[in-house]
Amino acid sequence: MPYIQTYKELIAQRVAEGDTGALAVDMLKAAAINNGNWTGRWTQVLDRLRELPADARKALADALVEEYHADRAGPDARGNALTLLGIVARDLPEDFLSTERLKKLDELSRQHSFWHGSSYEALAEAELATGRDLAPAVVAVIRRSAMDTYSPASLTRLAARLTTPALNVGEEWAEQALRDTADPDWQALLAHAATATAARPTPQWNDRAAALIDALGADRIRETILPWLALVGRPRTFPLDRAAHQPDHNHAYDPYNANALRGLTWILALLPPHPDTTRALGALVDTSLKKVAGLGPRNPKVANAAVNALARLDGESALAELARLATRVTFKGTLKPLNTALDTRAEAMGLSREEIEELAVPAYGLTEVGRAEHRLGDVTALIEIHRTRALLTWRNAAGKPVKTVPASVRRDHADDLKDLKAAAKDIDRMLSAQSERLDRQFLARRTWPYAAWRERYLDHPLVGTLARRLLWTVDGTTVGHADGALRTLTDDPVEDGREVRLWHPVGHDPAEIVAWRDWLERHAITQPFKQAHREVYLLTDAERTTATYSNRFAAHFLRQHQFHSLAAVRGWHNKLRLSVDDEAPPAVRELPQWGLRAEYWIEGDGGEDYEDITESGSFLRLRTDQVRFYPIDAPENSAHCCGGEYHMWLRDGRDPVDPLPLDSVPPLVLSEVLRDVDLFVGVASVGNDPTWQDGGPSGRFREYWTSYGFGELTQSAETRRVLLERLIPRLAIADRCTLEGRFLHIKGERHTYKIHLGSGNILMTPNDQYLCIVPKSTPGSATQTGYLPYEGDRMLAVILSKAMLLADDTRITDPTILSQL
Repeated sequence: MPYIQTYKELIAQRVAEGDTGALAVDMLKAAAINNGNWTGRWTQVLDRLRELPADARKALADALVEEYHADRAGPDARGNALTLLGIVARDLPEDFLSTERLKKLDELSRQHSFWHGSSYEALAEAELATGRDLAPAVVAVIRRSAMDTYSPASLTRLAARLTTPALNVGEEWAEQALRDTADPDWQALLAHAATATAARPTPQWNDRAAALIDALGADRIRETILPWLALVGRPRTFPLDRAAHQPDHNHAYDPYNANALRGLTWILALLPPHPDTTRALGALVDTSLKKVAGLGPRNPKVANAAVNALARLDGESALAELARLATRVTFKGTLKPLNTALDTRAEAMGLSREEIEELAVPAYGLTEVGRAEHRLGDVTALIEIHRTRALLTWRNAAGKPVKTVPASVRRDHADDLKDLKAAAKDIDRMLSAQSERLDRQFLARRTWPYAAWRERYLDHPLVGTLARRLLWTVDGTTVGHADGALRTLTDDPVEDGREVRLWHPVGHDPAEIVAWRDWLERHAITQPFKQAHREVYLLTDAERTTATYSNRFAAHFLRQHQFHSLAAVRGWHNKLRLSVDDEAPPAVRELPQWGLRAEYWIEGDGGEDYEDITESGSFLRLRTDQVRFYPIDAPENSAHCCGGEYHMWLRDGRDPVDPLPLDSVPPLVLSEVLRDVDLFVGVASVGNDPTWQDGGPSGRFREYWTSYGFGELTQSAETRRVLLERLIPRLAIADRCTLEGRFLHIKGERHTYKIHLGSGNILMTPNDQYLCIVPKSTPGSATQTGYLPYEGDRMLAVILSKAMLLADDTRITDPTILSQL
């Protein structure tokens, strides 16, 4: 660049002429030209300044101070003047613009990091040269900036010198740790934890950690560290500034502190196993994988470190936490060490992966299925599982229930109370995980010996609360659990058997399915997910015509990130569509037990001018296309992220593989895959968003929103309709409700309303005017409807809550709703 050589020559010329005032102006012009970015060959200009004699640098510093105070100087020029001052005034006795420098450093401290080309480390060096310490928030931003891959050696060296505080301020857990660790041994432990920059600890790292553990004591370390981990992920103690184009780092981990978190998990893995430790490590995985807009998971490296720590811990509780996480984690980078850890345990125990996951579920102190009693002095504590929650209740010495924790328990049994509360929370988390695992067993082709099945499922203190609400097949006979025993449809007991399978409605006569629904209702059994009421997707005439693909769920518009998360939960692999020149495979579910691969073809939708994308470049919405099946080892299909035809990626001279005829796909596989896709559309479609009656951005989704929101019912909506036919007569508002076609009609005092059974959207008389009611994220009105045969249908809860509200529309007080009535 000619500029660089020119300014290098100007330095020598101005110094020779003794015109440092002009040199100051020249340097500020150079900074303006390079936008304050002194990277590349521009560093040679700064090197020339550093090489000047002390008297020349002193004169130039005085000139820069004068320019800083000049009326013509703007904010950028003043900032550049401060940076240049820090460079040229090094080792000079004078302290130039100290107040202004401190103000600039304070501004920097509210940033996540600064671009290394700005050479802001010179300001910190100038401040340190005065003998004053840098503010902790300034230390934090320097450390974060120095972690950049392209950080210059000068910034890295400066960060290495800043050894206090041991952690960066700004995160609640770190500030609590700093308050708890005043003595040298604790400071040494925190400093050692912050050196955890690799994927796994080295033997030398472990040896040093072991010595620090010996100095402090294992119990003391565990009791001190675990409360810190409970604070991880809380809002920052002070926010960082955010530019419009940047992701919000306030919701992510401080990367310097994240290294310390990794080190703390490694230290915990060296301590004797303890249930509190495994519980805290599992929670840290969950917290670390929560998504941040524009960044993705908060910190997968911390999550992976916690998984590796769990893998190194012996005992039932660590294995149980690994098994729980394996059912919940969807991030591929963390699933890999999770799967490795469980596979390693299974191999060591001579069991299959499925068996290790079954055996890993602890009882959490339950002494019978769904129940435990604990005597604490004269008081009895009861833990009882009600559906998917554990309730902790109390009885006094007379055996009468009491609403709150008795004072004697708080006073004399504080540790026991803590353990009981922790067990209840653990049960809640494990119940959710096991329910999801069981819901994915329909395609696993699992069979169990009767005795092993009873031990691991039906009679297991925790899993039994789920298994006893499901239907099973024992030696070809369908059974359910009621009145303390397995029973057939005619309530005959079944006391023994050889082989057990999880029952699925595919292949059973409709009359038999309805009969089992009646049986569940007669015994007041609420299933943990749809089983007897599970949708069955049979081939349609259109699919027989297309032969190798289904268009049943094509031409929908889905919210991409919601679809992506839901697909991962259901065992599908998907790649976010970015507005880039790249290709991506379809959403894929691999079915190794069947030798098949299911594909759902999708493409990004960003509007005509690609305006509907996030700041990170991912599409907000997707367009959907075909569902296909291939042999599991067939070459991968892919298409451009922005749209276009899918094609098979052929490598190593492989031949293309045709999609399989749909009529050759086993009916169970076809039904479960299409059910997943129906779920994706039913949850993620923009058509079920009640706020989109205007058609969304530019109104371009108006036609789709109307056709979806009030159109033909999907299979899942049809199942909902069948259930409502049985449910409505029992409601308190039954005389105001009528089911007609696709709608539930509600007769209110102001209007008659029609609620669509698929989308939950509402039309009202006299002219089918749209009524927008946005449901709460967790509607609780379903609890008012009495018995429900299954859990998990959020849209059913939304429809029922809207029906209850509109049936008594004269009592509505919400101004947003009233304005539409």
